[in-house]
Amino acid sequence: MYWNSFVETMPAKDLKDLQERKLKALVNYVYEYSPFYRKRFKEAGIHPSEFKGLSDLSKLPFTKKQDLRDNYPTGMFAVPLSHVVRFHASSGTTGKPTVVGYTQNDLEVWVESLARSLVACGVGREDVMQIAYGYGLFTGGLGFHYAGERIGAAVIPISAGNTARQIELMKDLKTTVIACTPSYMLYLTEQAEKMGVDITSDTHLRMGIFGAEPWSEETRKRIENKTGIDAYDVYGTSELSGPLFTECTEKQGIHIWGDHFLVEVIDPETGEQVGEGEKGELVVTTLSKEALPLVRWRTGDITILEEEKCACGRTHPRIMRILGRADDMIIVRGVNVFPSQIEHVLMQIPEIGEHYMIILDRAESGLDEMTIQVELSENAKIDTTTDILNLEREIAERLKSVLNVWAKIEVVNPGTLQRFEGKAKRVIDRRKI
Repeated sequence: MYWNSFVETMPAKDLKDLQERKLKALVNYVYEYSPFYRKRFKEAGIHPSEFKGLSDLSKLPFTKKQDLRDNYPTGMFAVPLSHVVRFHASSGTTGKPTVVGYTQNDLEVWVESLARSLVACGVGREDVMQIAYGYGLFTGGLGFHYAGERIGAAVIPISAGNTARQIELMKDLKTTVIACTPSYMLYLTEQAEKMGVDITSDTHLRMGIFGAEPWSEETRKRIENKTGIDAYDVYGTSELSGPLFTECTEKQGIHIWGDHFLVEVIDPETGEQVGEGEKGELVVTTLSKEALPLVRWRTGDITILEEEKCACGRTHPRIMRILGRADDMIIVRGVNVFPSQIEHVLMQIPEIGEHYMIILDRAESGLDEMTIQVELSENAKIDTTTDILNLEREIAERLKSVLNVWAKIEVVNPGTLQRFEGKAKRVIDRRKI
């Protein structure tokens, strides 16, 4: 049930005391060894000798992705390069890539954290884990790889793509656990059906661990109903290390290992902490990282914090499902819309398949127009044009009641929309062209 029961079930007071000590040590560490943070702390009027601990957390400045880009490639490291044993980096598709360095201890903390998480959602020594996240500079594949081996599972390091081979190996090697994006799992299931393979009856797959993109509770239900597996959420960012945290078998939030990571949820506009149970932006302070320690790292991910002890017995804080990214929010006619809100509505409509696309345009009038293309389900009993029009009208009305903005709906045939083997790209914004 636990990988490290002593730490995972640590009394809340003891965990807070540990965080207090480690936070004070972190502030001293970055002030001494990181020119970036020393300068930032001086600008904020902070000196380690005056820092009290958790009660002073809000006095510390935020760290943002732009800071990493401005100090590309290694200007924010707190150790000499001779202490770095590995590099990972983001793709840099939206600007300069962010480079993360790891000491040997950093790798140990990463693997230990994800090992705890895999055990929490029920992975064990008898499992065969197929890793369909990308390997290389992307952190997903290697993170799962080493954590899977740490707990004694057999690992299939197939990486992303090559879907026919994925399905073949899943059958031949009796894969029990798959790790990939949720959109790729839906695509893999679809391709398996075309190959005459039923995931439920023709494979040993019992669990999937899905992340790297926001996905809704309704998508979880779709995956579980189509495949017969248990679907679990995983969270991490490349800057924090990579995949780190999952849900436990209770599926009531993602456990954050508080002995290594201190979490807050803030109002994205004001930077002020929100109350427990309120939605906001996730902020993480790394308590154990050596090469690239991060103080109040603004992840950009929108979630809700829960600090009550979980029914599984673990006492560490939990975050609820990621609702979207602050920078992925769409503003349509002055209304804030997250793609995950749209997905949540669509996945409740049985006539609709799993694939959709959001297209934003600006009309000659200057008003925003949102078109949502959705595929029919293979099993939908839609016979006439009138049926299609009625379905489009129903979807538009359901979305309007949730989003408070009107969208044009286009229902298209199954298999029409683009599939993705990595992160799904759900939004085409043509208003900037």
